[in-house]
Amino acid sequence: MKNTLIIVGHPNFETSVSTQTIVDFFKNTTEFDNGLKIRNIASLYPDKKIDKKAEQEALLWAETIVWQFPFYWYSVPGILKSWIDEVLEFGFAYGKTGDKLHGKNLLLSFTTGGPQEAYAHGARNNFEIDELLYPLKQTSNLIGTKWEEPLVSFSMVNIPGIVVDKSPIEQKAKLHAEKLYEKLKSI
Repeated sequence: MKNTLIIVGHPNFETSVSTQTIVDFFKNTTEFDNGLKIRNIASLYPDKKIDKKAEQEALLWAETIVWQFPFYWYSVPGILKSWIDEVLEFGFAYGKTGDKLHGKNLLLSFTTGGPQEAYAHGARNNFEIDELLYPLKQTSNLIGTKWEEPLVSFSMVNIPGIVVDKSPIEQKAKLHAEKLYEKLKSI
């Protein structure tokens, strides 16, 4: 497998069931032969001061970049948006000399609380999930990465204090991780 960098963009990783399960799966996977790095940006930067040079170095190392996150308000969580804003800067990721990510693979791996049927024309969220990803797809176009078909798992709602039985979420998250693993093997 190619050098794979997983950027974990969950602002509350400690309370997340699905993202923790997915990340743990990859931490316990040995098939990458040192070709896997996981950067949990909320844990690395609790003060929200992102070390863009360290993040850019990690991106330079990677051949495949995965953004792992929960789908918040039809986009990425604020911590991942800040990472995108700061790390994918002019002269590095785009612009006349900003070609450092050209040709790398970009794969979005995310979970939603809502069911799949809610993401349709006329349904609760009014748009299909692909339509809601257009800004991120355009980001990929701008920075010259190869857009891989996103991996999404629906109905992964976890409300601390409300959801008591977390085992269905853990099972779905493990399936998500296995699908992500297979997808990464095929890239």
